[in-house]
Parts: sequence; structure tokens; C-alpha cells
Amino acid sequence: MDIAFTKMQGLGNDFVVINTISQPISLTSTQIKYIADRRLGIGCDQVLLITPPPSSQVDFGYRIFNQDGGEVEQCGNGARCFAHFIHHHDLSNKNILRVATKGGVIQLRREENECVTVDMGIPRFDPKQIPFKVNAEALFYPLTVANQSIKIGAVSMGNPHCVLQVPDITTAPVGAWGLELESHPLFPQRVNVGFIEKISSHEINLRVYERGVGETPACGTGACAAVAVGRKQGWLDESVSVHLLGGSLHIIWQGENSPLLMTGPSKVVFEGSITLNISN
Repeated sequence: MDIAFTKMQGLGNDFVVINTISQPISLTSTQIKYIADRRLGIGCDQVLLITPPPSSQVDFGYRIFNQDGGEVEQCGNGARCFAHFIHHHDLSNKNILRVATKGGVIQLRREENECVTVDMGIPRFDPKQIPFKVNAEALFYPLTVANQSIKIGAVSMGNPHCVLQVPDITTAPVGAWGLELESHPLFPQRVNVGFIEKISSHEINLRVYERGVGETPACGTGACAAVAVGRKQGWLDESVSVHLLGGSLHIIWQGENSPLLMTGPSKVVFEGSITLNISN
């Protein structure tokens, strides 16, 4: 079968976006991995599916699959590309969209210059909601990685994140520590790992090792998680510029019981179709 797709990117985090409303299809994990394969398929960090709204309370459904074929709860950069796709293909004329994800409902607002603001909801610090197998919620959690004692913060932005501060982002052991922490037994659903270098109370550098993918040029939920933890621990302000390898995002979080807002760009790279066989 031939499937139409749009290749998109948000700060270098790239996606294959497929409209399953106009072309009703069900993709297997093997087919997802084939599409995401950079040698054999199209190539991307994640495959995003536009689906019919699961209820009258939302405009669309939004499903996210990693390179390894596993479905995940949330993707911030993908959400901005999702909103861009909807307007690019004239699927809605609303400036504000409500979208259902596996991690909950998010709100997307179209801005100028191909930017989108995503209302990511209220950060969840309760370990049971992350999920994180510790006895009680804390600002800092001690862990051991590569035989070294470290302290992390943990939060769910609809998907699980742990974050830690490092003195220099360029020399941080993102690959080695990210791989080990991603599959740490205290995170039963695995975890995304953020490495933060603080520049000031309103500016940070960030690198993220994404579960099921590895390090990517940018991670929207990772940027949100970094600011949420930094605010919670008391060393970041309400409005923060987050500099990632692929570019910058602007994050605003007023604090407890307030939704976190992320603003950043998204772009269409190219459009095409791919032929999938049952064996793919």
C-alpha cells in the first residue's frame, strides 16, 4: 500500500507525519520502524499520526511512535509540527486546537513566523504519575550512574523525565549516562534524560537523551521538564530561554497548579509517499 506523508522538523528533531483520517490505516511496530529507518525507509526521530478525535471535547487525536516502534505519551516538538501540519493541509481554520494524546489533552496555539505555543498542562511531580519507583516525592533524588553518585530531579510532562545539572554541556556524558539512566530500574517505563547547564536564572543550555531514540537535536518535553524541575528546585525564573543543539525554545511556567507553555518553530521539509508491504 502507498501512504502519503509529510516530513517535518522542529529545531532539527524530525518527524514523519501521516494523516490517518484521509487515509485510514493501521501501522504495525515493524512498519513504524521501517518508516523511521534512515537507510531503508524515510528516516525520522518519530512517526506522528493524525487520528480522528476520540471525543467531542477535542479536535484531533495525536499518536507518537519512536524509532523503535514503541508508542509514547507525548512529544513537544512533534506537537508543534502537528499544529503546523493541520494548518498547512487546511484541516482546520482554528488558531487554537485541542488535541488528545496518550499522555492527556494538550492545547496548540498558532503564532506568527511558523511558531506554535503548546499548552503542555501542569507538570506532574508525584512519583506514581511519572512513574518513578521511590517512596516519596522530593526535590532531589540520589542515584548511581557509571559508579558515580548524582542527584536528579524527576517530572512527567505527559511522559517521564529525569534531569540533572552539569557544569559544561559540551563535555557532559550524554551518551553513556543517558543510555544507563534511560533504562534505570526505578523508571519502569524508561525515562528521557536531560543534562542542564545553567547560564542564568532565565537561560539554560540543554541536551536530551530520548528513550527509544538516543540523543536528538532538540526535545520539547525535555525543555519543559528542565524548566519545571529548575523552577521547583528554586534556581530558575518563570520565563526561560532553553538552548538546545538544534535551536531555542521559550518556556513559561508560573509554578504550582499552572499550565506550562512552550513556544518554538516548526517547518515542512518535504512531502511524498512510501510503499509498505505486509512484511515491512
